[in-house]
Amino acid sequence: MTRPRPFPRAPTHLRWPNQPPAAFAFVMATGIISIALLDAGWVGASQVLLVVASLALVLLTAGLVGRIATRPALVLADFRNPHAGFGYLTMVAALNVVGARFHDTDPAITWTLALVSIPLWLFLAYGVPLSMMLRTEIGQGGRPLLLPVDGTWFLWVVSTQSLSVAAATLAADGKSTSLLSDAAVAFWGIGIMLYFSLTTLVILRLLAGGENRGGIVPTNWIFMGATAITVLAGSMILNLPADVPVLGVAAPTVGGISYLLWAFGLWWVPLLVAFGVWRHLVHREPLRYSTALWSIVFPLGMFSVATYRFGHENAMPLLAVLGQWATWVAVAAWALVAAGMLLAVIRVLRKPPTGP
Repeated sequence: MTRPRPFPRAPTHLRWPNQPPAAFAFVMATGIISIALLDAGWVGASQVLLVVASLALVLLTAGLVGRIATRPALVLADFRNPHAGFGYLTMVAALNVVGARFHDTDPAITWTLALVSIPLWLFLAYGVPLSMMLRTEIGQGGRPLLLPVDGTWFLWVVSTQSLSVAAATLAADGKSTSLLSDAAVAFWGIGIMLYFSLTTLVILRLLAGGENRGGIVPTNWIFMGATAITVLAGSMILNLPADVPVLGVAAPTVGGISYLLWAFGLWWVPLLVAFGVWRHLVHREPLRYSTALWSIVFPLGMFSVATYRFGHENAMPLLAVLGQWATWVAVAAWALVAAGMLLAVIRVLRKPPTGP
């Protein structure tokens, strides 16, 4: 009697994906480009990208849960890694960016995603820094070494400001407006203080050389993305009902700092582009697809939305026009990176099995 042949085992490269902590940057980037297209009047294209972002959010969440269940040691190692741990905060920002896009058609989804994001933010925004503090490395002379601060640390700011955006978005409904407005301003203020603190550390490290000898890496575009989402949150706060008590106290500060940060974010762009040219044209480092490239798309998309809305809502037409132009730069960047991602997926699927 012939024994039944066993089912073949899945090839190694098709088993559970090695999902990086910052994988949700794709959702962030796609969600904000959907919002930018909606502002530009391209409703159909915006809706398509919203569906893509929503599906990706579900799939990546399942992937993260699966990785936690099957590879907890690797997840914990990433959590404590200064270059990777803050990447998990992309999940918080992804939830709130997608939630904000749903608000006009289904505010219940906005509420749900915002409520899910709060405990995640509390756990990650405190847990990741604490895990790093508890593993302080000692260098020569017995002095603690400065942790390798890089652009991913600004996800601490981005995720915090995404909560401000969510609160301001929901406050516009007229339900619990005062409480949500207070929360929006509070998260905005926390994000501002984190941004100023991290900017000092990062600029000192960049000026000292650090690990960026070949040019600033893609994730350092999050410097600019952090300013952009801060400006967007500030613009939304300023657009809340004028009789909200917290605006009487905070509106001038929010407006002034938001504009200054917008200018600072714009100042970053030529520097980041120049370092990209240095890295890939002068040092001839090949440009290959990686998750980090979405860390360029998201800041570009966020800058376009923040610039357009800040200019439109504060009677600054030059900023509004600049935001409209920036939208198409961001859309082109999304299309190029998405094409690179698809080619990378095709190459992986065509790769022959490496073992049983």
